[in-house]
Amino acid sequence: MAKLGVNVDHVATVRQARGINEPDPVTAAAIAELAGADSITVHLREDRRHIQDRDVEVLRKTIKTRLNLEMAATDEMVGIALKILPDYVTLVPEKRQELTTEGGLDVVRNRQELKTAIEMLQQGGIPVSLFVDPDIEQIKESHRLGADTIEIHTGAYCEARRADERQLELVKIQNAIRAGRKLGLGVNAGHGLNYHNVQEVVALGGIDEFNIGHSIVSRAVLVGFERAVREMVDLIRKEG
Repeated sequence: MAKLGVNVDHVATVRQARGINEPDPVTAAAIAELAGADSITVHLREDRRHIQDRDVEVLRKTIKTRLNLEMAATDEMVGIALKILPDYVTLVPEKRQELTTEGGLDVVRNRQELKTAIEMLQQGGIPVSLFVDPDIEQIKESHRLGADTIEIHTGAYCEARRADERQLELVKIQNAIRAGRKLGLGVNAGHGLNYHNVQEVVALGGIDEFNIGHSIVSRAVLVGFERAVREMVDLIRKEG
């Protein structure tokens, strides 16, 4: 049965808009767990635009499920991860000017940088996931570098407007799942998934965990955080 990882970054986005201490992503994480979330995800960006170091530190001490720390493969972030010791790390590409992560890692092009980060993290006892597009060569390279898991970037599928485009992207995701499984990798998925498009991806099978944030936080503004998480849990587990 597929699991749900709830990303609480955008709770912090609302907080940072006023520069005060609420809403607190740590509180949101606790509510998400009570509502059935299997893990909590936070992306500690280099510019600290939403999640802050304090958030990660407190979450490490308080969450009851698992902490997934998304981060760039930089010396600073590797050092923070080795100090905090999240349950696993997801390495993601990061640009200062982007609103959100725009695509998967180019594992082939950045293999040496990623190899170093993966080895350091794993030596510290932290499993590593790589956020990649549904591209077979990127998945093969992820395996060669020793990653434990891949997280398939579902953005192109979520952004497809026409049914034929969406179906094409689903086939790419399905092929990526099969490739990851064949290589013995764990397979997660995320980016852009919401209450209207997640079911088709769940129905493909083979995905261990969905990491979803923005759509849950957006729905929570209207119906409350617990209900928003429970509704997403139901969608994922109903099909999975």
